[in-house]
Amino acid sequence: MRVAFDAPLKPPGHRVPSGDRRLARLLLRAIAKSGNAVLVASRMRAFEGSGDAARQHRIRARGSALARRYIEQHRHDPPDLWFTYHLYHKAPDWIGPVVADAFSIPYVVAEASMAPKQAQGPWRMGHDAVADAIRRADRVIVLNPADRAGLEPLVRRRDILVDLAPFIDTAKPRRAAAHRAQSRAHLSARHGIAATDVWIAVTAMMRSGDKLDSYRLLGRAMPRLAGLALHWLVAGDGPARGDVARALGASRITYLGALDRAGIDALHAAADLAVWPALREAFGMALLEAQAAGLPVVAGASPGVARIVADGQTGFLTPAGDDRMLAAAVQRLAIDPHERRAMGQAAMQKAKLQHDIGTAAALIGRVLQDAKAAP
Repeated sequence: MRVAFDAPLKPPGHRVPSGDRRLARLLLRAIAKSGNAVLVASRMRAFEGSGDAARQHRIRARGSALARRYIEQHRHDPPDLWFTYHLYHKAPDWIGPVVADAFSIPYVVAEASMAPKQAQGPWRMGHDAVADAIRRADRVIVLNPADRAGLEPLVRRRDILVDLAPFIDTAKPRRAAAHRAQSRAHLSARHGIAATDVWIAVTAMMRSGDKLDSYRLLGRAMPRLAGLALHWLVAGDGPARGDVARALGASRITYLGALDRAGIDALHAAADLAVWPALREAFGMALLEAQAAGLPVVAGASPGVARIVADGQTGFLTPAGDDRMLAAAVQRLAIDPHERRAMGQAAMQKAKLQHDIGTAAALIGRVLQDAKAAP
């Protein structure tokens, strides 16, 4: 099957790294791994974040023009299916539904959310477009359980919604974890970190909004752990770098800057646990990467994060926004190496069995075939 792929929030080739870009690229790999030919059909970014109605109209007009151009260019060899990743009111799909209707092909969406309060807000145009796209969709792949309530009233049948656990290529973190001693020795020598300390990995972009709020909550939790031999290894960069540094301080912290995938895997291989408050986080790719490398995780609870972190088995989920409980969970793992190791092993096994790209590819392949075969 030939699949046309689009990611209106952030195309897979976008220059700025993020979880959205990473998942778009993983979905492309998973679709190909499922035995289908996949090609990025558009590189247009439909995101409009300020509520500017005039700009939203311009984006819609551009999307309509690109849809017409795509239809004209492919009228003799249309794709078999259109696949769109990540729809919400600030980044609707102005291309996919038009192309799918023109060619009478299935329209499949992965990760979509509806916010009813936006129906009369500054993004009502995008809200209505997303609602129309969901009504048109032949299948909607749900990565965050919290999205289901908003989607169920819009789909034609309940079986159109298909759950998919967040996924990565777990083989790479596992390979890195096999070289834990070398990674730990390297970081210890390079940054002067005591190898006997408990190393805590924190991996997140440094930008305003939810990420900065999570860093600030972490900064409030850290003084509660001052009596422990901990060292915090913070990987990430961005425009809020100064705000993050002020929130966390400088005591027993090493700022590693932005790391590539190999660097993140090496960090997780060397660390003892991973921590992230995950305020308003959909699920958190870094938490999944840490678990795949065998790290127990302490994170703020949400439905999406709970799909990755099994509370009490692969780590601990604490009430969202509660710095006291976050610190208590970190302390429990910091002082108990046996529990850390047991949870780390369980985390690696869970990631391998439930969150690997091979498992995701098999499910996605079935979803695409079902959409194609549906009347």
